Amino acid sequence: MQTKPTHEQAQLQLQLFEQRREARLRQARDWFWKNYIVESFDDAMRIAAPGTEGGQFAMMVLSYWDQACAMLNYGLLHEDLFFETTGEFFGVWEAVKAIVPQGRERFQNQLFLANLEKAAQRFEVWMEKRSPGNVAAMRQMMKQMRGQAKKAA
Repeated sequence: MQTKPTHEQAQLQLQLFEQRREARLRQARDWFWKNYIVESFDDAMRIAAPGTEGGQFAMMVLSYWDQACAMLNYGLLHEDLFFETTGEFFGVWEAVKAIVPQGRERFQNQLFLANLEKAAQRFEVWMEKRSPGNVAAMRQMMKQMRGQAKKAA
């Protein structure tokens, strides 16, 4: 995107940031990074089954980022501003992308996390143009962090 963010886009971006600071969502995000280490949909159901606190936390994180990415995808947020200041969504996508096809099949919902996926794909292209090699380095770092968290669990 070649234009500057509008005042409205900047305000919405700040509102999203403020929501991330809400205590329950912070707790859910902390839980997610420490506990949501999945390689299959069965792992996800074991770690974050519906009706459990883990399930609530996982869905809070996933639905928050899918909704934020929907706003981005619909042009309500400025792409460059969002990508420059908000990388967590990409980490969330990386943490769940392997199980999303199984989730879509199980829920019979091809739109499950589709906004998160679309934004993550665009972010990867955007980042590689601006900082080649960064995405690979982030993936490696996340893999190491997740491995350490899995050992600690």
